[in-house]
Amino acid sequence: MNQSTHLFEQSKIRIPGGVNSPVRAFNGVGGTPLFIHKAEGPYLYDADDTQYIDYVGSWGAAIVGHAHPDVIAAITQQLPLGLSYGAPCEAELRLVEMIQSFMPQLEKIRMVNSGTEATMTAIRLARGITGKNKIIKFEGCYHGHADALLVKAGSGALTLGVPSSAGVPHGVAADTLVATYNQLDSVTAVCEAHAHDIAAIIVEPVAGNMNLVMPTPEFLHGLRAVCDHYGALLIIDEVMTGFRVAAGGAQAHFHVRADLTTLGKVIGGGLPVGAIGGKALLMDQLAPLGPVYQAGTLSGNPIAMTAGYATLALLKQPGIYEHLTQMTTQLVTGLKTLADAYHVPCQAQSVGGMFGIYFTSLNAPPCSFQEVMQSNVAHFQRFFHAMLTEGIYFAPSAFEAGFVSCGHTPHVIEATLRAAEKVFAKSNETLSQ
Repeated sequence: MNQSTHLFEQSKIRIPGGVNSPVRAFNGVGGTPLFIHKAEGPYLYDADDTQYIDYVGSWGAAIVGHAHPDVIAAITQQLPLGLSYGAPCEAELRLVEMIQSFMPQLEKIRMVNSGTEATMTAIRLARGITGKNKIIKFEGCYHGHADALLVKAGSGALTLGVPSSAGVPHGVAADTLVATYNQLDSVTAVCEAHAHDIAAIIVEPVAGNMNLVMPTPEFLHGLRAVCDHYGALLIIDEVMTGFRVAAGGAQAHFHVRADLTTLGKVIGGGLPVGAIGGKALLMDQLAPLGPVYQAGTLSGNPIAMTAGYATLALLKQPGIYEHLTQMTTQLVTGLKTLADAYHVPCQAQSVGGMFGIYFTSLNAPPCSFQEVMQSNVAHFQRFFHAMLTEGIYFAPSAFEAGFVSCGHTPHVIEATLRAAEKVFAKSNETLSQ
């Protein structure tokens, strides 16, 4: 028995499902999850010290690569000064200033502890500002596990949302309306049905939790116009896309403006963190200045602030985003070329340091939740395990985006493509059983 299997069996006795976040359980692909004991640059090392090229990157957070020396040095310098103060510290201010240097539209920023906390706060703030109750989210988009956001579409286009998790009250779900990603008509239909009670629309500007789905050219700008028309706030959830698809996030890439922006992952440099930002007039409605309450014991803790600052400082280096985009493009282009060569139905696409792979007979990458759901999950499962055997670690789900880091080099990408060619070459037995 290898160490991962042993540790998983022990963990299942003491931890629900043996994991502390569901997708880690490998339920989407079958088998036993890897237990990781070390990560460095573009590599993971499991409990048996087997090396893998990593395309999960702590779900996008490890944009400069794992354990980057500059980030480790910054944390090491901070550690003797204390782990948490429960009081303001200069590191908070410096990280906020650094974020604003990338995203100047965020006039004020409140640091929190996770992406879930950031989106939860954004929803509460939008309701407090507008005095309205209902929010609109999109089927297939994920914004954390707060009650109001664990809602799926009802049976008809204009039905109220229904809980997608036990423990979510139907009354909470009733105030969350669900529209179809990339279909503005579905948004306007919902708004017309609830015209006087829409507090906000919340959206992943690039969907990354139903695999990667790009917005159509008119979608995000259309949401901006709908919000302006109905007096609602547009919340752009950049927890995943922030600093990953472009230096200024998806808003800079697609030239769209949010009222409130949520951030996470990259801004913590691998440590737990989240943030919400926007115009000062809106952000000043948060306590202690305004009536919308939010608090957190560990918010702005100096270790996470220091790691985030060091990470963003690295992203200021010339050519860093060009390298990130080039490596990601090389990966998806190579995978698509190989799949075509071996007659494996597949699509792939990327933006910045995010990518999606889809085993599908569609003629183009999916642009909606419905199209993503047509993917051949069984083919992905076999691909995942075959690549894992070759030392390549993709996300253990057909419905998660992948991530490339600045630590991925042409050599690393080439090694990945050599592994993929072996897998695709065996496609008749490996992928088409």
